[in-house]
Amino acid sequence: MIVITGATGNVGRVLVEVLAAAGEQVIAVSRGTSPVSLTDGVRYQQADLAEPETLRPAVDGARALFLLVSGAGAHLNPSDILDVAKAGGVQHVVLLSSQAAGTRPQSVSHAPLRGIEGVVQQSGMAWTILRPGGFASNAYAWTESVRTQRTVAAPFGDVGLPVVDPADIAEVAATVLREGEHAGRTYELTGPALTTPRQRTRIIGEALGQPVRFVEQTREQARAQMMRFMPEPVVDGTLAILGAPTPAEQRISAHTAQVLGRTPRTFDDWALRHIHAFR
Repeated sequence: MIVITGATGNVGRVLVEVLAAAGEQVIAVSRGTSPVSLTDGVRYQQADLAEPETLRPAVDGARALFLLVSGAGAHLNPSDILDVAKAGGVQHVVLLSSQAAGTRPQSVSHAPLRGIEGVVQQSGMAWTILRPGGFASNAYAWTESVRTQRTVAAPFGDVGLPVVDPADIAEVAATVLREGEHAGRTYELTGPALTTPRQRTRIIGEALGQPVRFVEQTREQARAQMMRFMPEPVVDGTLAILGAPTPAEQRISAHTAQVLGRTPRTFDDWALRHIHAFR
């Protein structure tokens, strides 16, 4: 039995579907009051990682746990979470971390995730850490302006990053959860090519069949907008990566292809599959 936390999000939802299709017994966990469009045969359990005891019914008898923490996990006690998992019989923990936990481990925004990585590694259970870069699905932030104005406003229009499709993250996680050979490894997950906000805007327009105009924001404009729904340290950490990525953050990782045995999906692929959100 495999337990998936964050089971209704961009990664978790696909991961549940992939594992269920492979014949695995899956328990989908989220903080919500009810499951959302879960695959037939998947058991749902409401739990909040901020209250580790609520996870106990889900992990009882489980062999593996996919651990997804909201924000950077600064509000969580990872030791308590893993103690509950271990008591339930979990033998392998797969942590969804972030590329920046490796590239910017001392940053205020990502230090908590690096700390959680350390706790997982010292837990006494088998572990695998996934460090994805920016998600292709971050483009969902543009849906309203694309639908109503056929416009995207974003900073750093010509700075490229190898954004990764959440479906690829989910498929890597499914493989890692099912195959023991990945224990003790850290995988950096990226897309197959650098794309800029300006290019991603054009790609969305092509998928729509209508031009979408790109408007470049200043850093200050973007910061003010992001502060409406993100904590200040996370805003500043995100803008630092978007505006001045390190060479490591622009590097195309081979790990996704190595685990899946195929080339990662492109942003074009993601846009075509999700273009209904922008219509």
